[in-house]
Amino acid sequence: MAICVGFDLDMTLIDPRPGMVLAMDALAREAGLALDGERFAANLGPPLQQVLRGFETPEERIPELVTRFREMYPDLVVPRTVALPGAEAALAAVHADGGRTLVVTGKYEPNAALHVEAHGLAVDALVGDLWATGKAAALKTHHTIVYVGDHIGDMHGARAAGAMAVGVLTGPCTRRELLAAGAHVVLGSLAEFPAWLAGVRRSGTLSAADALARGPQDPARDRAV
Repeated sequence: MAICVGFDLDMTLIDPRPGMVLAMDALAREAGLALDGERFAANLGPPLQQVLRGFETPEERIPELVTRFREMYPDLVVPRTVALPGAEAALAAVHADGGRTLVVTGKYEPNAALHVEAHGLAVDALVGDLWATGKAAALKTHHTIVYVGDHIGDMHGARAAGAMAVGVLTGPCTRRELLAAGAHVVLGSLAEFPAWLAGVRRSGTLSAADALARGPQDPARDRAV
């Protein structure tokens, strides 16, 4: 049976942190606000509006700042972004199995598309502007059976969609945190994904029903990223 496998973007398929630091610090200078690019880049995942609120940005200024950040993004972030180890191989493994690849990200979709194009990522469908359980709508629409991400929000989204939640330790969350958020399995990085996919396909256990029925792995194997 052909499957659809979904992936998060930032810190799952790509590492945009250097550019994110520059963009947020540039926004801080323009706006005259105490925004911290390093702190922002170290905790990628939540929507920009939520990030700005975390910096105690006046609510009335948030829409204009989001717009300005998105305008800066193509020049400051995209050229400084790299694909994470195993990203291309993970996408290729899904296609080799006859499946489809989907990216569901909280990032502004036009900017997410620039990353996909810049790195030539073999993505069949892209949906942006969705976060945490909000990702479930897109995952369900595309009949996604596995969703891979680096953040606890990704695990919540996968679970809400009835998909197998696969965590990767390339982002800000630890193994323990990902398991506690509902991950069925946690991989060190996408470099481990092709072998994992081949294994679950051979076992015949890869289905949404199996994902919901299986419990998380031993959280004692936690390690920090």
